[in-house]
Amino acid sequence: MRKIVLFSGSSAVGKTAVLSWVVDCLRERGLSSAVCKIDCVSDEDKETFRALGVPAVAGISADICPDHYLVSNIPEIWSWADGRGSDVLFVETAGLCNRCSPATRSMVAGCVVDATASCKAPGHLGPMLSQADFVVLTKVDMISQAEREIVCRAVADVNPGAEVFAVDALAGYGVQALSRYIETAPAVGTYEGDVLRHAMPAGVCSYCVGECRVGSAFQQGVVGKMEFEEDAR
Repeated sequence: MRKIVLFSGSSAVGKTAVLSWVVDCLRERGLSSAVCKIDCVSDEDKETFRALGVPAVAGISADICPDHYLVSNIPEIWSWADGRGSDVLFVETAGLCNRCSPATRSMVAGCVVDATASCKAPGHLGPMLSQADFVVLTKVDMISQAEREIVCRAVADVNPGAEVFAVDALAGYGVQALSRYIETAPAVGTYEGDVLRHAMPAGVCSYCVGECRVGSAFQQGVVGKMEFEEDAR
């Protein structure tokens, strides 16, 4: 049995920083962790976890959507974690289009949100936020209490049932409460039979498979076209 916890969120919101504190807190509670980082370009974040003595591996999706890449590699990631004997498998990934979410029913799904972003930002995060079990607000040291309440309200408008944790990832403020939540989360015995919480976007179009030429003559597959309204003037 193992807990599998997803950390998703936009780039540079503090996912790796928060997760570094969490694995350390869980170790103090007697739980071992393993981390899989899914990225598009660089795999340097895995060294952050290895420096903490945590087994870590990185997958580079390159030309493939990182969320699609993650779901396609769940069996391999699970087998890798089996070999490490971890109590908790953390998977950190970035949602790029805000339309994808790699969260499955068996995962404990989290979304990391930058509290200094616009209060409208949560409304644009899509399934990554709406399907999350918990939400982590980072950079809370940089906003006022009133601003924090506004952001929390915006999060609740998208996902009223999610647990919300305010965290200062530089100082570690708020990480203990998040770690306790993860500690009490349910564990699962296998990934088999698991299903996505939300369907991935439709594909594949010609640009997904390497087409570079622009124009209708070069567009094949699932192609979405805009509808233009009459000029109201």
